[in-house]
Amino acid sequence: MLRSFYRPLDRCLGRGGNVDQLLWHMDLKRHASGDLSIAVVQANNSLEDQSQVFTSPSATFVGVFDGHGGPDASRFLSLRLFPHLHKLASERGGLSTDVIKKAFDDTEEEFLDLVKRLCPSQPQIASVGSCCLVGAIADDMLYVANLGDSRAVLGRRTADGKKGPAVVAERLSTDHNVAVEEVRKEVEALHPDDSHVVVNYQGVWRIKGIIQVSRSIGDIYLKKPEFNRDHLFQHFGFPIPLKRPVMTAEPSIRVRKLRPQDLFLVFASDGLWEQLSDEAVVEIVFKSPRVGIAKRLVRAALLEVAKKREMKYDEITRIERGTRRHYHDDITVIVIYLDRHQGLSSGGASGENTAVACISAPVDIFSLNVDEVEDDFARSPE
Repeated sequence: MLRSFYRPLDRCLGRGGNVDQLLWHMDLKRHASGDLSIAVVQANNSLEDQSQVFTSPSATFVGVFDGHGGPDASRFLSLRLFPHLHKLASERGGLSTDVIKKAFDDTEEEFLDLVKRLCPSQPQIASVGSCCLVGAIADDMLYVANLGDSRAVLGRRTADGKKGPAVVAERLSTDHNVAVEEVRKEVEALHPDDSHVVVNYQGVWRIKGIIQVSRSIGDIYLKKPEFNRDHLFQHFGFPIPLKRPVMTAEPSIRVRKLRPQDLFLVFASDGLWEQLSDEAVVEIVFKSPRVGIAKRLVRAALLEVAKKREMKYDEITRIERGTRRHYHDDITVIVIYLDRHQGLSSGGASGENTAVACISAPVDIFSLNVDEVEDDFARSPE
């Protein structure tokens, strides 16, 4: 679906070393404030996670797009959200919460226009959506915007002389998942006349019995009643009609000034957090070498999967895409070190170029031919 709509992202790919089955990784690259590392493991038949990092000497942008119902919305986000963000920031004199909200709104509207054009021939496009986690570092300020249940966590050094761990985990994003009681009550409060807006089916809370997240890009059939009523869409819909939208694309945004004790950030899709706690992830990053740290986190998550299933790690890695989704979700991890804000010199990748660069994980790891991937950085996100 929509295969012809997307241009290849090879020009934005960084070489990730040897690809081991369904795992792709970039061990270490430079950004304006330090080093970064990326890793992705594919579980779905088509990779529904998409991710990218845009770096320049003055700013770093991070995006984790966790698709559902197919990869189309997350791929759309990887192509369109950053251009909107850069354009608006340029027009309005820099980043702000209003700029970020407007970029999300414009991307959602653009995707809606696409759905309207394609729905007559491809009605399933109305049921495709994506969580969207964005981080931006500029002028010593950190912005984190989120839709869905991907998550950003900060590793922060504790005060000298304070008892306890040397580093603590600080969650910077809000999970929009009705498994969380607060989110569930929020959705129910918006629909007091709809007793079926959130349904517990086989022990899992879902909106209309279908989806767990309450905010996303896409999922138009849960936002626009006319798409649910369309006779072309009935096969993909559900029997309970919509009275009003039951999902939104309104991001929760947190703004925070970076401090010397802030060590690193971990941005990851829900596939990681299903297996590892915030504290476990921060401890692994703090105690491990930088090179390959994102891959180390992915492997730690897969080890947890293997442990739960009473299997060996190698057995998990040999399971084919599609079938592997029964064991774990796609997992995307991006680790951002914050050396400049600690007054430290970066190790490992300190000699690399910090010019404008766009780094994107592969659109689909299964079909990636490493020999054809060039370590070629785009000069502009547009």
